[in-house]
Amino acid sequence: MSAPHLTAEDRASLRGCPLFRDLSDQTIDRVVHRARVAKYPRGQLVFAQGDPANAFFIVLEGWVKLYRLAANGDEAVVTVVARGESFAEPVMFLGGRYPVYASAATPCRLLRMEYDAFVSCLESERDVATAMLASIAWRAAALTEQIGMLKMLNAPRRVAEFLLSLCPFERNDARIPLPYEKALIAARLGMTPESFSRALAALRKFGVRVARDVITIDDVGALRDYMHVN
Repeated sequence: MSAPHLTAEDRASLRGCPLFRDLSDQTIDRVVHRARVAKYPRGQLVFAQGDPANAFFIVLEGWVKLYRLAANGDEAVVTVVARGESFAEPVMFLGGRYPVYASAATPCRLLRMEYDAFVSCLESERDVATAMLASIAWRAAALTEQIGMLKMLNAPRRVAEFLLSLCPFERNDARIPLPYEKALIAARLGMTPESFSRALAALRKFGVRVARDVITIDDVGALRDYMHVN
């Protein structure tokens, strides 16, 4: 298998993923050499609920929606996965089947790691095995934090924290493309689409502006300050 071509932005996305955060550049190169990059247009299925869980994914660009289908055909969104986040690795290691559908909420590029290739990495790269344990621990802590956030933060602060997580840290302004269906973001944050819209409106005084599916933040520092005010 030839090594996939990764841009500087792709490598930054990998560095944002807990699995790769503490690995050396050389180790990342060896892991990535066993993976492949796949492109998905908006709406394309990545995998279906019930498919064999033979791979996990890292989002290099775009957004992926994880959801279930009710008996009447309605979608129940579980979460939306953003750039630098991984999904499906726990169920892959359990050797089961995907418990949800995954589809491209926007055009996206994913790094796909097959089970056999990753197990080979774990056997030959001790750093990767340690990183996987750290990633699992991080995910558990992040879930606990997310539950706490949903209970403790009001809607504008939930949205502010979410937007800040997507901002390039070295810049004081940001332009953030969002999925066209803003209801997906609302579902991720545990609120209704109407509450999400009201929260965005409340953040205008901190330089947050919305133009269709793009959010612009004029002053990231001001938004960070808002998050730290009691």
